[in-house]
Amino acid sequence: MAKKVLILGAGYGGLVCALEFRKQATASDAEVTLVNKHSYHQLITQLHETATGAKSDQTVRVSIEQTIAGKNIRFVKDTVTEIDREKRIVTCTGQELSYDLLVIALGSENEYFGIPGMKEHSLTLKSVNQARLIRTHVERCFAQYHYERTADYLTFVIGGAGFSGIELVGEFADAIPKWCAENNISRSMIKLYNVEAMPGILPGFEPELVAHAERSLKERGVTFLLGTPIVQVEPGKVHLKTGDVLETQTFIWTGGVRGHSVVMDAGFEAVPNGRSKVNEYLQALGNEDVYIIGDSCIIINSEINRPFPPTAQIAGQMGTATAKYLYSDLKGGKKTPFVPEIAGTVASLGRKDAIGRIGKSFRTTGRPAYIVKDLSNMRYLMKIGALFQR
Repeated sequence: MAKKVLILGAGYGGLVCALEFRKQATASDAEVTLVNKHSYHQLITQLHETATGAKSDQTVRVSIEQTIAGKNIRFVKDTVTEIDREKRIVTCTGQELSYDLLVIALGSENEYFGIPGMKEHSLTLKSVNQARLIRTHVERCFAQYHYERTADYLTFVIGGAGFSGIELVGEFADAIPKWCAENNISRSMIKLYNVEAMPGILPGFEPELVAHAERSLKERGVTFLLGTPIVQVEPGKVHLKTGDVLETQTFIWTGGVRGHSVVMDAGFEAVPNGRSKVNEYLQALGNEDVYIIGDSCIIINSEINRPFPPTAQIAGQMGTATAKYLYSDLKGGKKTPFVPEIAGTVASLGRKDAIGRIGKSFRTTGRPAYIVKDLSNMRYLMKIGALFQR
């Protein structure tokens, strides 16, 4: 009898896992069900571009049904609410689904670090809908300024200086001149802040690349407040540990992620921020019938004894590896421990600039680095068969 393989989440890890597994396993081997709360796969690494209107919403959405068409994968559009490990049942808002083998790829949630008011009074960027909300909100701020004439409508604060925060602030820096021209507002009236509790930006990049990023963004009007924790957020106000208060109608938080609440509630062994521990084959500790991949889990880089960053590149590799592990579970055979292969890392700084590390030694900046990121996105779309879909 065919085994029931249930995959929760159609992000970079889950969607790749489903597609790669179906290349190996026949219908008689396994029934494959993919669950996702949206009918589309989101290109999370591109959200900063649509948040400022640089690209349309359509460019960051990929139809799941078109992508899996003809692959013998059942798609269920629903929201996962509970995972029962003992009964091997996943509860969604509209149904219950049983499984023999489970892959959890539900991603992460925002980490607010217990900062008062942070969750209630900040915008975030983890979905297409949130990107649209940011774009609409900013456009309203420019329009509203003509009626209220208060500087807080033209003050934009982005919290967090990791990948998401820096890529978003870069898009803001490029979009502000256009917004100013459309609304007949002088660029000198705009304040754009990037606030970070740590002393530097873009951890993990070499100092010369970080210096390039800071210089590029400062030249386009970004003010960095580094080593400056946020201690409270109120409507229209961001309070800093220094005692300063930034008055703004636009505060966007990108400063951290934690494990998905559904996964945490299921009781899998996890680190303090809720991301689940897994073994060398990406299986939940104590549950060899459950794989946890992508942002939902944590794996340690033994070379530096720190977790690998939760990136789309690693999530996709986890998806490919897990597809092989699932097939081994069905057919037998030796499993090879999962080790990420970092082909390169690129952070965009707006439309025409970026910094990148290709392989272990090659460094690049400017337009060439930006092109590398675009090519990486195209390669991913080719992998899932969606390059010409949109």
